[in-house]
Amino acid sequence: MTGSVRTRRATIFLEDAEVLAHEAFAAQQYILRLKAPKCAAHAGPGSFAHLRCDPRLPMRRPLSLLRADPQAGWVEFLYKVVGTGTGLLAERRPGERISLLGPIGQCFQAHRDRPRALLLGGGVGIPPMVFLAECLHRDPEPYYPLVLMGSEVPFPFTTRPSRILVPSIPDGVIAALPLLEDWGVPSRLASRQGYPGCFDGYVTELARVWLQDRTPAELREVELFACGPHGMLEEAARLGAAFDVPCQVSLEEYMACAVGGCAGCVVRVQTETGPAMKRVCVDGPVFDARAVFPQ
Repeated sequence: MTGSVRTRRATIFLEDAEVLAHEAFAAQQYILRLKAPKCAAHAGPGSFAHLRCDPRLPMRRPLSLLRADPQAGWVEFLYKVVGTGTGLLAERRPGERISLLGPIGQCFQAHRDRPRALLLGGGVGIPPMVFLAECLHRDPEPYYPLVLMGSEVPFPFTTRPSRILVPSIPDGVIAALPLLEDWGVPSRLASRQGYPGCFDGYVTELARVWLQDRTPAELREVELFACGPHGMLEEAARLGAAFDVPCQVSLEEYMACAVGGCAGCVVRVQTETGPAMKRVCVDGPVFDARAVFPQ
């Protein structure tokens, strides 16, 4: 999981991917599994793919990767129907083919001297956090991830009470993602909708509760990772600054080409030589939070 940021253009592939499974959940949320061996072999947490949702729709849609299995050659996406493209994508059935371009983008980079990884996922920002948690769980280096997820619509999975004790989490906050539980990775859920077992508030508020109970020595081992709505990422950056822990954020922007050609997804980023405009698709989507949200 460690390493320097590198350009991933040499590992972007165009594949005629077969739909292996397509499962529907509440609030028009779906998990799509595609047979795409090349994408699966090179995908990393934070990368995404550009999908042709339907032959009738020429423009592709960018979707974050939820999981990838290089051995079996499949990749998964969690998405929510929000418009014409994802609406047509939701109609695709097992056995059909979908044109896939990916994986694209810079990934999250965990660091060995910061083994206490705090992962924050909000809404459609949940997928990269699941992917990152799985990678950290399988890494031979000893990482200790804690995954906190928030949603204002029903979660796209059946929650269950956690069997893993997490110190500093408020009493009664026990709802967890079963998949992470099975890996032995602790998780907790947050929502303002009153879902059973969830923290009553934003996921960043739950993160603050956990962080403020850490000792100075523990905080020196914490690294923060976040993906979700813009306001959530701003708050994650503030948490990183307040507790003096490094923070990486994955940005979401409207994209046309998704391979750096159109420059339609540029954002202002602070660099060592001053402000610069960076493309979210290939220069990101993962950035140092301090560069995007100066405190």
